[in-house]
Amino acid sequence: MLLNWTVMILYNYFSAMFVGPGYVPLGWTPEKSQDCMYLQYCKVCQSYKAPRSHHCRKCNRCVMKMDHHCPWINNCCGYQNHASFTLFLLLAPLGCIHASFIFVMTMYTQLYNRISFGWSSVKIDMSAAKRDPRPIIPFGLSAFAASLFALGLALGTTIAVGMLFIIQMKVILTNKTSIESWIEEKAKDRIQYYQTGETFIFPYDMGSKWKNFKQVFTWSGIPEGDGLDWPIRDGCHQYSLTIEQLKQKADKRVRSVRYRAIEDYSGACCPVTKGVKTLFTTPCSEEPRIALSKGDLILATRGLNHWMYGEKILDSAADGAIRERGWFPRKCVEKCHYDSETDQPVDGEKKNR
Repeated sequence: MLLNWTVMILYNYFSAMFVGPGYVPLGWTPEKSQDCMYLQYCKVCQSYKAPRSHHCRKCNRCVMKMDHHCPWINNCCGYQNHASFTLFLLLAPLGCIHASFIFVMTMYTQLYNRISFGWSSVKIDMSAAKRDPRPIIPFGLSAFAASLFALGLALGTTIAVGMLFIIQMKVILTNKTSIESWIEEKAKDRIQYYQTGETFIFPYDMGSKWKNFKQVFTWSGIPEGDGLDWPIRDGCHQYSLTIEQLKQKADKRVRSVRYRAIEDYSGACCPVTKGVKTLFTTPCSEEPRIALSKGDLILATRGLNHWMYGEKILDSAADGAIRERGWFPRKCVEKCHYDSETDQPVDGEKKNR
């Protein structure tokens, strides 16, 4: 049984790793040219982002139905490997629970055969069994310590991976991804902030948990669809989600604030020379840091007490400006104060937050 768990776990693990999530073809455009107005354009892949796809900085490609980039499989979890990845998250805790049961019963049996009760004390002799002179497996102190350590690993894996499985099943049963859940939350915040009165309905929820489940898990192991076109619920537009993404992107540009670098910053994750508070409050994120030179211009979109996230403007000539995104220390920059005649903010950018 334990070998069976191991084979199934490794099969789904390597399937998720080597099959991959599936990528949007380079240079892809929708069949109808007028649909391009509803989609974002990826400058790296030189193609439009298909519905539910996102560009992964680690894979350097636009991933179909991207959920997240997983460092443990060194690949993205998306359209083609979402089922294999979720099965791995299910089977790994089940196998670890089985292994934990074996470890607990083994240690209990071995200790029971080596324990002696006296009138005033309880003694454990790990050198030999008291009741069973012929143990099946020699069990000394080192073996007991190794079994105890393995039990801790098995229980830790059960809890950690089991929580990830629960999270994945929640988004699968609503036919969403982790990124799409975040987009939906931001849509609610945007509507509430501007009081537009509109209602955002997630278009890919089929209205039934079973139907949503079948969008990922099939008997053939091949997910439904082609990863580019998706079935939608009644009353929704094919590009409802991408239209909302464009609105959020425009809102982010409007609410961004221009800063100018007043100190150099090397781009280190934990800069020692920028103060103790900056050092110990570095963002716990895989998002990159950007190096700054004095005089650089940055459009900040969000921030913490001692860090900010934004885009460094490398070419401010036009809308197609090349920008570098990442975190940087707040103390290295100051807000720009514009002169009405010489220095004007870019289009859609607010002077004050």
